[in-house]
Formats: sequence, C-alpha cells, structure tokens
Amino acid sequence: MPRTIRGRMIAGLLVLLALTCAIVGVATFRAMDSFLLGRVDQQLAGYGVRFAASLEHGEDTRGQAPGMFGARLVGGRVTQAAVVARADALPVRLSRQDEETLAAVPVGGPALTVDLSVLDDYRVQAVAGRDGDVLVEGLSLHGVEETLGRLALLELAMFTGTLAVAGVAGTLWVRLSLRPLQRIATTARKVSELPLASGEVSLAERVPDTDPRTETGLVGAAFNRMLGHVEAALARRHAVEQRLRAFAADASHELRTPLASIRGHAELALRERGAMSGDVRHALNRIDAESGRMSELVDELLLLVRLDEGRPLAREEVDLTRLAIEATGDARAAAPGHRWRLELPEDPVTVTGDPLRLHQVLANLLSNAAVHTPDGTTVTVAVRRLPADAEARRLPADAEARDVEARDVEARDVEARDVEVSVTDDGPGIPAGLSEGIFERFSRVDPARSRATGGAGLGLAIVRAVMAAHGGSVDVRSRPGRTEFRLLLPAR
Repeated sequence: MPRTIRGRMIAGLLVLLALTCAIVGVATFRAMDSFLLGRVDQQLAGYGVRFAASLEHGEDTRGQAPGMFGARLVGGRVTQAAVVARADALPVRLSRQDEETLAAVPVGGPALTVDLSVLDDYRVQAVAGRDGDVLVEGLSLHGVEETLGRLALLELAMFTGTLAVAGVAGTLWVRLSLRPLQRIATTARKVSELPLASGEVSLAERVPDTDPRTETGLVGAAFNRMLGHVEAALARRHAVEQRLRAFAADASHELRTPLASIRGHAELALRERGAMSGDVRHALNRIDAESGRMSELVDELLLLVRLDEGRPLAREEVDLTRLAIEATGDARAAAPGHRWRLELPEDPVTVTGDPLRLHQVLANLLSNAAVHTPDGTTVTVAVRRLPADAEARRLPADAEARDVEARDVEARDVEARDVEVSVTDDGPGIPAGLSEGIFERFSRVDPARSRATGGAGLGLAIVRAVMAAHGGSVDVRSRPGRTEFRLLLPAR
C-alpha cells in the first residue's frame, strides 16, 4: 500500500475503476450469454424434434441444421444418436456418462445445457415419443461460446487500455491537484533547514497558496500565520540574547580594570616588610586569590561572548599530538595523585584551527577529570584519525586512471580523515540525568561543591563553544567506572 497521499489517491482511483470495469464486464457477459441462449432456445423450439423423430422412423434428414444433435432413448438407454454433418446424419457412439446425462433431461421441460464428452456443449430438450420412447434434440453451443469468448477478449483489452489511460491521466491530475500541498511541503522543508537554534533568523519563506475556498489554501494560510508567530518569537529571543551578550561583555570589560587594581594593591601590600598581623596577611592573600579567580571568570565570560558573536579564531596548522603531550604534562604537575596516560599515533596528527583555544579545550577537560575524580584515577588522552569514508575512496574502473587515483588517494588520505580526541577516566562517573546539562554555563555536577574548588562551571561550556567554532563537536558517555569525553574535529 503506497504511503504518500498521491500514491493512495491514484491506487484508490485505479481500484475503483477496476471494480467498475469488472462489474460492467460481468454484467455484459451474463446479459449476452442470456440473450444468445434465448436465441438458441427459440431456434430449438422452431425445429421441434423432427431430427430425433426421423431417426426413429428412418426418414430423410435433409433440411436439418448442421450440427444438430438427435437421440432416441428407450427405458433410459440410448438406442440411436446422430449429428447432422452438412446434409447427412452421422451416428454417434455416446459414453455411459453421456447417456446418463441425456436420460436426466426432463421430458417436456425447458431446454437445458449439457456437456457431451464425445461432442461439445449442447442446448437440448426432451419430448415423449409415440412408442413410449423419449426423443432428445439439441443445437450446438459452439457459436455461442465463440461469441462469448470474443466478447471477453474484447472487454479485457478495452478495460486494460482504459485502466492504463486512467492511470496516466489520474497521475497527472492528482499531481496537478496536489501541487499546492507540495509547495507547502517545500516551504516547510526550507524552514526546517534554517539554523533556528541561535542567532538572528529570517523566516522569509511563505506559502503562496492561501485561497480560503480550498483545503490546501486554508492549510497554507494557517502555516503562514504560524511562521509569522515563530519569526516574531525568534526575533524577540535574538534581541534578548543580544542584550544579555552586551551586558556580559560590558560588565566583563568594566570589571577587568578594578579587578586588576585590587590584585595590584593586594600584591603591593603583601610585599610590605613591616609588621603585619596574621589575620591581615591572610585577608590579603584571600583578596589576591579571589580577585585572581574572578579575573579568570571575567576572561572566560569574555571568551564565550566573543564565540557567541561569531568572531573568527586563528587559523593555522595545529599539531594535536603535541598539544596532548603539553596539556597532559601540565595536568600531571597539577594533579600528581592521578595516573596520566597518552595514546598517540606514530605520525603527527594535524588540523587547522586556533592552537591557543584547542589547548584550552584539552586543559579544561583534563582539569575537569582531576577535580571530579579521586586520587589514583587513571586518565587517558587518546588522539587518532578516523577511518576514511569508503565512498570517498571509490576508484574509477579504468586501470591506468585507477593507478593514478590510488596514488592521489594515498597522498591525501592522512589529511582527508577527521580527527578524534578522547579524554577517558575510570572514576565514579557522572550521575544519571546530568550528562545532558554539563555543557551548559555555570553548570555543576555537585551543586554543593565549593566555588573555590569546583570552578565557575564555564569550562565545559567553553569546550563546546570552541569546538563549534572549529566546525567540530563534543559529547560525553559516562557510566560508573568509565567516563569518556569525545572531541571530533574536521581535518580541514
């Protein structure tokens, strides 16, 4: 059964037409059969039983219709049977079954159709003879059957042609009738391809068919109204996002100067060699530490604002294997209680991107693993190229061209494949239900964690934003005993 409306309409039209043709054909065939049998019965009534009577008394059979059958039965047994061939009567030897069939014909009743195995289908009637016998006479139905056969072939050809023409014409008509619906589907598909998740979105697409007198026009008008509401909502959302970004950027810029001043004064006071109480020195140390943490938070907010605004990053060749070694070395120095492992290929793995931001991505993931897992946890950093796409490696059939193409593919293969970087640990894992939200800003796995030890919750948000700016992606898979952050970067 077709799934599309067009297919169902065409299939339904053809089924209804086929049923109509079948009903008309059967009715015509039965009407013609009844008419022809009536004509045969009239002829048979006009002839009477003269041929059968001539067999009984040995009279001349000339003048009888060719193909006429006659038989004389005595006591239910056929004593004589013949068929008119041209002007002569040819005797017929009937089988036992044929004799029983003739004996079953009611005497004086209406004409019946019988099937004589040695002859053909006949229309026969039985009349009582003068000597206590039964005279049976019949006409062949060969002409009737031939006419009905031709009628059946003619109807089959006509109805087949009608169905074919109706199928083609119906397909064109249904396609023409569903054109407005197709335009609605095209508009919906174009809207679905627009990046509606973030940024300024323009929904200029509209359905041209809005005639309220048609069903598709009503759907088109309702769809256009819905697009208008969606466009207004997206515009309002974009305005709010712009105001929030502007506020975050302005606030961050305004905070950098006083924070730098606070840190400078705190450092200057700590350099004083004069007498200073322990409480005052502790307070100055805390002021210096908190102002440093707040400065880092401001820098992270500014970075996220710039990434949200789509500001371009540096574009240069970056050796990911070297970045992995450097980031892992820094993490080993910062968290010596963990076991740090590297799984790197023999050849360097390079991509095009911003080395500073990509290093920050790895550093954030490793810092996240060190903070959220206990000492003794093994953290593994792996870098590898993904297998090349089989479709991209399909070679031409010509042998010489295949050799040339093979050399080109081998030369480009190392650069053409995408790159995967994974950070895996065997710690307790992320609690169920929190994996989806850990990339959101100011997100924490443990809400009760101290801000001094747990960070501001922007590290993974920066990871996702930087990966998106590079055309890549990040995802996490976690269960007790294994948590894996997987980065995918395009080779170009």
